[in-house]
Amino acid sequence: MPGSHLPLMEEGMARWPFGPPNAGIALDFEGDPPSLDELRALVEERWKALPRLTQTLVAPGAGRTGPAWWTGRHRWARRDGHSPAEQVGGADDTLREAVGRWFHTPFPAGRPPWSLHLLPGSTEGEFSLLFRMHHSLLDGRSLTTLLRALLDDGLPLDGPSSQAVPGPRRRTAQPGPAAGGAPGLLTAGRAVPLPHRGAREPAYTVVRLRTDVLKAAREAVRVGEAGSARPASTNEVFLATVSGVLRSCLSASPSAGSGQVWLSVPVDERPDDCGEFLGNAFANVRVPAPVALADPTARLAACTGLLTTVTRPRRASERLVEGTLGAVPGATLALAGGKIFAPAYAPAACSYVHLRERGRTLAGRTLRHLTIVPMVPPTDTVTFALGGCSPGHTLSVATNSGSQDAVLLAEAFLDELTVLARGAG
Repeated sequence: MPGSHLPLMEEGMARWPFGPPNAGIALDFEGDPPSLDELRALVEERWKALPRLTQTLVAPGAGRTGPAWWTGRHRWARRDGHSPAEQVGGADDTLREAVGRWFHTPFPAGRPPWSLHLLPGSTEGEFSLLFRMHHSLLDGRSLTTLLRALLDDGLPLDGPSSQAVPGPRRRTAQPGPAAGGAPGLLTAGRAVPLPHRGAREPAYTVVRLRTDVLKAAREAVRVGEAGSARPASTNEVFLATVSGVLRSCLSASPSAGSGQVWLSVPVDERPDDCGEFLGNAFANVRVPAPVALADPTARLAACTGLLTTVTRPRRASERLVEGTLGAVPGATLALAGGKIFAPAYAPAACSYVHLRERGRTLAGRTLRHLTIVPMVPPTDTVTFALGGCSPGHTLSVATNSGSQDAVLLAEAFLDELTVLARGAG
């Protein structure tokens, strides 16, 4: 809400120590691009009733010391009369160039921290829409809600629904039997040595997954009783394949130590009646990566049912802990940051964002791919981000452990997925 302090999760992203906390999604279309005037008119029509998109982020006062440092919090301020169309622009940058430039540059103060860019495609007859935002403003579910509204069968989004903050009832993670229960909040595990190739700087790359290979990989394990068994889900294949990549990294460094390797997975907490809420309504949940299993099919079996969700009221203890930690965000983040940002806490994050519906078009132009741009991850960790729509999936990889690491890890992912697909049947 305008004028309110940020919740602890958003405050943590506003204080992100590894670079500007910018993230986004690119939608690639086939066809000639619309004009900027057409795009601005569409944004104005579909997003004009959304207060979240008119808010600016106000940092705590400079020079805070003593108690003010421990309790200082960012807050949202309303910018009345601001049209979302003012945030729309065009550029000649490719996606890679845009990520290298815009995603490492803070948003200017006094303006809503988001923008929508019209970019040329990699070949003639293609174009992209790139939505960039400060992660404290929106999460991945918010982005798909916004972008879906721009498409041909979308409708203007409703202001009150966009502000319907998930209340006492939340969709929460319920680790499956293979997880063996959730780890403690500050429980450490095993770090995974990344390749460390090239200069120590943020790196980002994107690869497209072959639809036939992904489909075959899902068939490598079937879940459920005979006669009604289903193939593994795309998300289960995703977690298993990332686990294979981490296993290969450990194999390349025999002295890496022992212990459980944890994957950090964002889980949407919106209950069904708050699906259009715009903001951040997710929790990062850690699940075990089955890196000890040599067989790719066994790793996939270990990941099936690993993470399910249930909608339930938040417990009083959960509300108490959240409120207590949120009251002193500076202290909380200073004390916990050394733990939760360490490679041993979660050497890899796995995020999956998708548009389920088929036949998506923008002014008659066909949607081809959805690509995620994650925040720069903690030092010596990697983020794997899977973007999906009906034509197929793309994998984004972000690191800051070496300029070549993102490409190397993306290639390892493709290799692991192919091996898993060959084991089907």
